[in-house]
Order: sequence, then C-alpha cells, then structure tokens
Amino acid sequence: MTTEGQGKGDLFGLAAYGEALNTLAKGTVDGAGAFLNKICLPAAEEFGLLLRDKVSGWRAKNAIEITQKAEQILTDQDISDVHAHPRLVMKIISEGSWTNDEKVKSFWAGLLASSCTKDGNDESNVIFLNILSQITSLQATIIEYGCTNCSVKNSKHGFIYADLKPIEIDKLFEILQTDDLHRVDRELDHLNSLQLIGGMDRGGGIGLDTGSANITPTPLSLQLYARCKGYHESPEHFFTIEKDQT
Repeated sequence: MTTEGQGKGDLFGLAAYGEALNTLAKGTVDGAGAFLNKICLPAAEEFGLLLRDKVSGWRAKNAIEITQKAEQILTDQDISDVHAHPRLVMKIISEGSWTNDEKVKSFWAGLLASSCTKDGNDESNVIFLNILSQITSLQATIIEYGCTNCSVKNSKHGFIYADLKPIEIDKLFEILQTDDLHRVDRELDHLNSLQLIGGMDRGGGIGLDTGSANITPTPLSLQLYARCKGYHESPEHFFTIEKDQT
C-alpha cells in the first residue's frame, strides 16, 4: 500500500525525511559544516552528505546541535586553530546524532571539543567515545552527579581518585526522577561493568543490606567526565584537588 505523493522509487517512504531536513535553516546546516571544515577537512564533505542525503531530519538536528555546542565550548575556552582526527569526528557525529537527550548530547559535544588538538592526530578519545556510546541518559545523570559532588584527590603516586559517601536510594530516585528500583539497579550494574562507579575498589551499585548505593566515580569516570566537558589536558587541572589526609 502506497501513500499519496510517495514515488515508486521510494519504497520505504523515506522521501519525507528529505522534506523534514529541508525545513532546517540552510545557514545552520552550513554553519555546522563550516565548523567541521575548520577542525577536520577530510570529514567535512562526508558530513555534508550525512546532513543532506543520508540522515533523517531528526538525526541531522541532533548532529547540528552537537557541533554547535562543541564550537561554543572551544570559543569559551578561547581555543582556535585546532583539528580533530577524522576517525573521531565521524564516529562522534554518527553515534551522537542518535540521542535526543540534552545531557548526552552535551557529553558528545564536549568529547568533540576535547578531540581537537593543534596537530589533529590525537586519537585518545577513542576510548571515551566507545564508552559514551554505551551510556544511557540516566547513566549520564549518575556520572555527572557523582563527578560534581565527590571530593577528588591525588594518590601518593599522582593518580586522581574520588571520594563520595554512599547515597540513599530515595535520594537517588529523586536525582534520577524515577522510583523504578530494578531499572536503577540495572543502570548501576552496567556502570559498574564499565568500571565507571565504585571508586578505587570498583564495587559500585546498590548494597543489598545497606539500602544505599555506591556511585563514587572511578578514575576512568573522572577522566571521561573531564573529556565530555571539553577538557583535553590533565584531569587534575579540571577538578579541584583536595589534599589526601591518609
């Protein structure tokens, strides 16, 4: 069964996506392409095709927002004349455009910004984009809460680590705006499997006997968060480091 206006060559009814994309302001699309052209010339043409021919209007809108946020981060940091590896740019745009959650999009934007360096050859964010691609919007909220409410310290060997008291379940429900205990438990278990919560011992999640949750960021989580906020340098300069009293 076909719908009115659907061409014979458009078997899946995808022409409407092209029409939706055309509703986006041309200047906005060109602006996103111009920014990517500056930081990653090899990927600029492919990104243009991604926006205009291959992606639905919904994904294109998300991709544009990510590039705009990344550009603003670099502007706020007064960083210019930097470049990102094409491998990173295209995967960030491809993966990030699938989310409509503002927090997760801001994480992808920060990762795009922190992928930009003077020579454009740094691929270190591959680690973090692979992790971010597995994170849900609820998990992003947990990471942000943990990283902004913990005490960050330096070990005697110079490694950063976090200190955060266990959080009561009711408080966690309030932060996450859900009282679905089993969902929260799954989300925490997944973060623990990614080694992003639990602190140095990586024993994150809900304690069966205590009724509280350990969401202490691991050192990997702290580094992920700093990169997702657009910071490329050492994470100990991103966080306020407290003196270790031990």
